[in-house]
Amino acid sequence: MEQASPRVLDRKHAVPKIIGDPNDFLIISGLAGTGKDVGHLSQEAGIQFLMTGAMGAACMTGFGLALAQPERRVLVVTGDAELLMGVGALATIGAEQPSNLAIVCVDNGHNGETGYQPSHTNKGVDLEMIARGAGIQITRTVSTEDQLDDASRAIREGNGPAFIWARVNTDPPPVYKRNLDAVECKLLFRRRLLGQ
Repeated sequence: MEQASPRVLDRKHAVPKIIGDPNDFLIISGLAGTGKDVGHLSQEAGIQFLMTGAMGAACMTGFGLALAQPERRVLVVTGDAELLMGVGALATIGAEQPSNLAIVCVDNGHNGETGYQPSHTNKGVDLEMIARGAGIQITRTVSTEDQLDDASRAIREGNGPAFIWARVNTDPPPVYKRNLDAVECKLLFRRRLLGQ
């Protein structure tokens, strides 16, 4: 088995560098750390929905949004454990090929939401290979600074779903106090999406 890419990237630098301007996307985040990544980055700007209490659902939520909003770029930012819980979503995305959907998996190798146990990616699971095997043709594994610009281009310019596997170290996400009222978050997302 090939040695896994090292985790040297700091998510506080890597995630903003990959995403760039959050206003370029409709953003769905996974739980815990990625919710803080996206919330801290976009604050009150952009149109984002930070998932709460629905582990494994970020990719399918983003997929549905991409189908409903075909003229907009949709970005899912999720963690390794959250993605693994709903990994079958990659097969649906690969089969349907929504051209306006990109996924960034921020992988620190741990289950941050449930006690920080090592995740499967810490034991050799290759998420880029899974995404490619599911039929997603635009994929990247990002583990060094010099790969960040290419990843940012891939989520913007690709014609077809894109998947970025960002291998970050175990430093914590940015500090951001999330609103955990899912109904309120949904209504805010909907109002912003519809320009109300």
